[in-house]
Amino acid sequence: MATYKEIKGTDITVVSSDPSNPVTGEVWYNTTTQKLKGYQQVLGNAWSTGGNLNTARQFLGGAGSQTATLVFGGNKNPGTDTAETEAYNGSAWTEVADLNTARQNLGSAGTSTAALAAGGGPPAIANTETWNGSNWTEVNDLNQVRQQAGSAGVAITSALIFGGVVALPTRTNITESWNGTNWTEVADLNNGRRTLAGAGASNTNALAFGGEDGTTNAMAVTEVWNGSAWYEVNDLNAGRYGLNTSGIGITSTAALAVGGALNDNSVTANTESWNGAVWTETNNLNIARQAMGGAGTSSSGIEAGGGPGSSVEQIAATEEWNANIAVGAWVTGGNLNTGRNSLGGAGTQTSALAFAGGANPPSPTGSFANTEAYNGTAWTEVNDLNTLKRSVGGFGADNTAAICVGGYSSDPAGELTQTELWNGYVWTEVNDLNQAKYNGMANFGTSTAGIVAGGVAPGSPTGTANTELWNGSNWTEVNNLNSGRRGLGSNGIQTSGLAYGGSAPNSGKQNESWNGTNWTEVNDLNTPVDFSGGAGASNTSALNFGGRQGGGSTIANTESWNGSVWINVQNMNTGTNDMATGGTNTNALSFGGDSNSVVTEEWYGDGKFTETFTTS
Repeated sequence: MATYKEIKGTDITVVSSDPSNPVTGEVWYNTTTQKLKGYQQVLGNAWSTGGNLNTARQFLGGAGSQTATLVFGGNKNPGTDTAETEAYNGSAWTEVADLNTARQNLGSAGTSTAALAAGGGPPAIANTETWNGSNWTEVNDLNQVRQQAGSAGVAITSALIFGGVVALPTRTNITESWNGTNWTEVADLNNGRRTLAGAGASNTNALAFGGEDGTTNAMAVTEVWNGSAWYEVNDLNAGRYGLNTSGIGITSTAALAVGGALNDNSVTANTESWNGAVWTETNNLNIARQAMGGAGTSSSGIEAGGGPGSSVEQIAATEEWNANIAVGAWVTGGNLNTGRNSLGGAGTQTSALAFAGGANPPSPTGSFANTEAYNGTAWTEVNDLNTLKRSVGGFGADNTAAICVGGYSSDPAGELTQTELWNGYVWTEVNDLNQAKYNGMANFGTSTAGIVAGGVAPGSPTGTANTELWNGSNWTEVNNLNSGRRGLGSNGIQTSGLAYGGSAPNSGKQNESWNGTNWTEVNDLNTPVDFSGGAGASNTSALNFGGRQGGGSTIANTESWNGSVWINVQNMNTGTNDMATGGTNTNALSFGGDSNSVVTEEWYGDGKFTETFTTS
């Protein structure tokens, strides 16, 4: 929460009621509530999905901008080097004229209409070609054969190539400068290495970062080129190799380090931003990968292709990077009166209900019956459930109508089939589930039309696939999940929803779509997780947040579903798991969770929210 000192100097309007449609930056004092408020917008960075390449490949070259990109060469399945070239218009890739020499691990520079391809292999070659917007032409060779080098330059009259491999396993530190006609050897890198990345505008302004030292050790070393010498500067936060040879960035003071390999068994989605002095970790790629083709700037870039770490697997997917855009914001809301985890929740960002749950370590009873209602600002205790329980399912349209279903009772201990209906005043026991279940079920809908699936059931300790529909009076068993699991995130209405993550299988990434009749497997989460939160009104728009990774550490990761893929957006302020949720993918609510949390966080999908300031 900001203070008055932080906003002093801003025009403050004195009003008797909050404005109904405030504008970004507006600050006002409400004489009725005696509150000082402002309307804010949070800007962030995000990777989003672009059109797929026609030919999946890795170890390719790239040049151009986010909306006018050229990729060329590379290695395609089943391990064949290619000369294929593709052009991107901001939405789709089109095949254009091939390179004269098929190759992978090549250096690249230029634009979509005037590009440079240099070196590559294996074995390492010196061949250089230029692109004129229609065709490739062979020009003067490099002085030193090489592959897996870094490169920089946005004009084919002024480029740089550095490092790489002359002949395996020998790494080189040789740097060559291109003037549009010939290559000239200039001052060496301080650190010889291969599969490094480069960024920069010309042969007088460049950045070299990452790479591998010859013993499969991932390097974090960063060097700046000033036209005559290389200087070591601050390292990457995460050493990596297998970066795209031409990195995203047009100066030595603004660049991105994207993806790469941490070791021979692990590729990363990690993204770091360079400001001329230090690297800062920012939002990850949606798909972890190495050896992509990259182009663009540090604020508007693109990555295409790559591989998941195997030399025989290729990726066709494209991702586009945009900095300083509205990607949503998490803001702290009012605290619960009773901290708890494994609770149920229902409603919206401004009208929600929290009920049941447990404490860690367990309370004397092990479970709660407490119920609280949220009005968008504060939680108020209301009438308790009829039965103490935790690890329940819960859903409903708002804090006046909700369902609490299943769960686990401590006295006597065991899974529950019990269902309770909230009418805005009291809980009433209604018809039971057909199968007892608890512990992270997928559940969504209203008090008259809902669904519950998965979780732990008798005889299924690792998770059931059982699915049941609620019609306002009775539960009916319907088609099962494709994979039984517990610790699911979920969202939707009875006829359209999603169930994602969970403790098994597919490392907690699996995503299934419900159409009212059947579950269908669709694209996975980017980050494996269980006991996460979910919000959204259908199977085409959702928000997944928090949870546990690997059954252990709690994360704050947030992903948004657009109907096709998950996109990483701004993280929660406080990572938690086993919480309750409500709302949509644009206006969501998270409350309670791990370690008896009382914390409430509110999600604003457009990054715009009203903040109450202190006057200290």
